[in-house]
Parts: sequence; structure tokens; C-alpha cells
Amino acid sequence: MTPKQTERLKAKISNIKRTLAAEKRKYGCYDDSRGLRYLPTKYFIKLGDFNGGLTYLKWFSKNFPDDCGFPDFLFEWTVILFKCGKTKEAEKKAFETFCSNTYLFDKFFARQVTPIDKWEGSNLESLDFIQYFDYSSADPSLGDFSEWLNNLIISEDFNIRCNRYVDIQKRAKTRDFQ
Repeated sequence: MTPKQTERLKAKISNIKRTLAAEKRKYGCYDDSRGLRYLPTKYFIKLGDFNGGLTYLKWFSKNFPDDCGFPDFLFEWTVILFKCGKTKEAEKKAFETFCSNTYLFDKFFARQVTPIDKWEGSNLESLDFIQYFDYSSADPSLGDFSEWLNNLIISEDFNIRCNRYVDIQKRAKTRDFQ
């Protein structure tokens, strides 16, 4: 990445923070219907500034405690936690990522994505969403993360929890919630 590209990404992060702070001053709370709060994690990963990303995520957690996030945001959160050496927290966030979109890890590892006949809680947990997911295990900067994530998702404990989640979603599809 060139110095100019680095400066552009840092400027984007600063502009987002400034915009969110202005909304807080203006409305007394955050009115971020545009979803700007989800963008900085991507920029921190591109910059390789994982400690900056972690600081941002602590701020995010404090200011948006009930925000479950989007699948790609949760994935980026997992990457940042892992890169900062917080593997236990990264394991939990990886499971949240799986629950937000069960197909995301297959897309990341370029594995065949097989649709599961289950309740899709929203359009985000679908095959359509992952076509916009632009992370790959082939990215050299994510090599250590990819190895860790692969070992995690093939672990017995993670598989048990994932299978239990998918089973619940399959059963939910057969129920009438009206």
C-alpha cells in the first residue's frame, strides 16, 4: 500500500468518527442509519492497524451495546481480535459470525457453498449476501488467521455448537410463527 493510500484510509476513518461525533452532538444519540459505524474495521484491517481496530471496537461495544452487526463486520471483528492475540474472544466472535451467516466461512476458504434447508433469519444470512464478501484465505496478510480459523471450525466443540445452531434453524423453518 502506498503512503497516499494509507493516508486516504486514515482520512476515511477520521471522517467517519467525526461524522458520528457530530450526530451524537446534534441528536444526543447516534443516528447512523447509513451504517457508517461498520466501515472502520475494514479500513483498520487494510492498514494492518489491529490495535487501532481493537480500540475502535471497544468504543463500538460501549456505544452500540445491543448492535449485533453484519456478518462481514463480525468477521472483521474476529480478525482484529485474533491479530491482537485475543483468541478466546475471537473464538466467540467466530461463532457469532457463523450464526449471522452460516455460509461465510465456506466463501472465505473458497469451499463449495451448499445451501442448507433452514430458516434464513434475514437476507443477510443467505447465499446472496456472501457474493459481496471480499475476504479470502488466500490473502497472505490473513495467513495466520486462516490457519487458526480453519483449525477452529474443524474442532469438535465448534462443530457441535454449529450443528446445534443449524438444527434449531432447520426446526424453526418448519414452524409457523404467525
